Amino acid sequence: MVTAVYPGSFDPATYGHLDVIRRASVSFDRVVVGVLHNSAKSPLFSVEERVNILKKATRDIPNVIIKPFNGLSVNFARENEAQVIVRGLRAVTDFEYELQMAQTNRVLAPDVDTVFLTTSLEYAYVSSTIMKEVARFGGDLSKFAPPEIIQALQDKMQEEKDNKENVQ
Repeated sequence: MVTAVYPGSFDPATYGHLDVIRRASVSFDRVVVGVLHNSAKSPLFSVEERVNILKKATRDIPNVIIKPFNGLSVNFARENEAQVIVRGLRAVTDFEYELQMAQTNRVLAPDVDTVFLTTSLEYAYVSSTIMKEVARFGGDLSKFAPPEIIQALQDKMQEEKDNKENVQ
């Protein structure tokens, strides 16, 4: 059985992320999506919220498991007995960074390969950062993510707005 891990912050998940997850689920027996807890960043959603959002969004894919993690992706791969790390590429600009990470991971864990999946063209422009920016200004998010993720994002944005108003 070939297991792959797909690590990322998914803050929030987009159609691009879900595209990579679905395509990886066809290529590998088991896909463990690792939701990164990165103490150096301040994500909009907590790790638990991101895990729950992704569980809902992937509930129809039986060989996908969603788990939180922190630390190195290669360690997460080994913890899950994965032979492969999946990374999504949107554009050439992603490639240089991802190649450097793949080479570093190969040095750290020669037994774990990295596989790049290019995001489908219809999602190549989508990123979590752009999606959050559009949400902050009330733009149409229907091309960025499924309704349950959009609703979670809008609820979180409203919660942040309410908290700011209560502080003032």
